[in-house]
Amino acid sequence: MASENVRIMCPNLSCRKVLAVPAAARGKTVRCRNCGTNIKIPKASDASGSASTPRK
Repeated sequence: MASENVRIMCPNLSCRKVLAVPAAARGKTVRCRNCGTNIKIPKASDASGSASTPRK
């Protein structure tokens, strides 16, 4: 069971908390538990600047 998490930083400048959300949340909107800001999680193809991850 290799369910990876997506790490994303809250865009709220007064929060900037790093969140770990399930990979299944890609393309959806989640809420920061620290400040309540809504964050759109990019789809896998949108993350062009991140390290490559092996696909199965």
